[in-house]
Amino acid sequence: MKNRLRNKYDVVIVGGGPAGLAAALGAQEAGAEHILLIDREIETGGILNQCIHSGFGLHYFKEELTGPEYAERFIRSVLSGNVEILTDSYVLDISPDLHLEVISGNDGYLHLKGAAVVLAMGCRERTRGAIRTPGFRPAGVMTAGLAQKMVNMKGLLPGRRVAILGSGDIGLIMARRLTLEGCEVVGVYELLPYSNGLTRNVVQCLDDFDIPLHVSTTVAFIHGQNRVERLTIAPVNHQLVPDPSRSRDVNCDTLLLSIGLIPENELSTRLRLRMDPATGGPQVTSTLETSLPGVFACGNVLHVHDIVDFVSEESLRAGRFAAELALGIRRPCDNISLQTGENVASCVPHSLSPDREQTIYFRVKQPMKHCLLTIGDRYEKKFRMLIPSEMIRLTLAPEVLDHYFGGKLKIDVQPQKVA
Repeated sequence: MKNRLRNKYDVVIVGGGPAGLAAALGAQEAGAEHILLIDREIETGGILNQCIHSGFGLHYFKEELTGPEYAERFIRSVLSGNVEILTDSYVLDISPDLHLEVISGNDGYLHLKGAAVVLAMGCRERTRGAIRTPGFRPAGVMTAGLAQKMVNMKGLLPGRRVAILGSGDIGLIMARRLTLEGCEVVGVYELLPYSNGLTRNVVQCLDDFDIPLHVSTTVAFIHGQNRVERLTIAPVNHQLVPDPSRSRDVNCDTLLLSIGLIPENELSTRLRLRMDPATGGPQVTSTLETSLPGVFACGNVLHVHDIVDFVSEESLRAGRFAAELALGIRRPCDNISLQTGENVASCVPHSLSPDREQTIYFRVKQPMKHCLLTIGDRYEKKFRMLIPSEMIRLTLAPEVLDHYFGGKLKIDVQPQKVA
């Protein structure tokens, strides 16, 4: 296999999940001749391989697919072109001049050079240590994603009587999945006063199976020696502090954690990229290029998405822009700074250019009904409901942006009075 690898590539993509596959396809479509995709897993596809439920592809393919079906379509497109795939391989380091150190199960230590690099490493789950849940350390406490892999790929059940802390989408989906496998899901407990998952998942995974969702509630203590035996559940006050006087015990043998996702940005921080504390990912231009020229970022390593179709759409653009840079094509520099208002939690990208149509993604800080989105003083859009768990995607025409050339553009959402 060493003989087939080159020393230099037009585009090197780190990560073989939905973002990496789409970036490879985008680079290929833009004319890059030599593309390398590096994936740490034995098989490409990333998290999609364990997501056997349907609901993928409605935006991108205009049909409903399972996770593996969605991944397979991109894998086939990538393999039909000029993309080389290096699996079971880790990128140890990337230098500022885009030299990569790679360790591979089949090829050993490799030293490669990319004219452009696309970061597409995805994200990871927050663990118990991130929220410091008090109690003992028995078996049966795990992330929802790990439980999903056990059930869907290994044919193993994590337990029989399950509680879920956090209402992220993976946790909601696993509530339904474990119920279908004959487990009892005693409840989903969410610290915030609203769900952190998509509305459709709350309805289809909890409501349709009579699984209770307890908001403003958390796990105050984990009991058990060898195995989880019970949990102390407590409501929280407006400062999110548990109230022990109103606590109660719930018997269970398993606790799944669905308490948020974190962009996998070790390489990004090692490269000293300029980061956005709101998203946990790098700051990027409208071409998805980071603060280090030649390094691009897309997918969940940039900002956590809720729909994989948007990951693919964004990553296709990243791959195309990376290929253009490798081929010597330079887009005009961004000249508009995009800034968030008081009710907007995050927004990507961080700068814009009026030379072409622009796509932006944002999330609100808290649930809002009957609200008005404003982008500067040239764009308005009304929404009946916005919630933090659902990312909003907007496309802005060049004529909207022309007015802000060389300046700042603020995006904000304000509640509106309903007559």
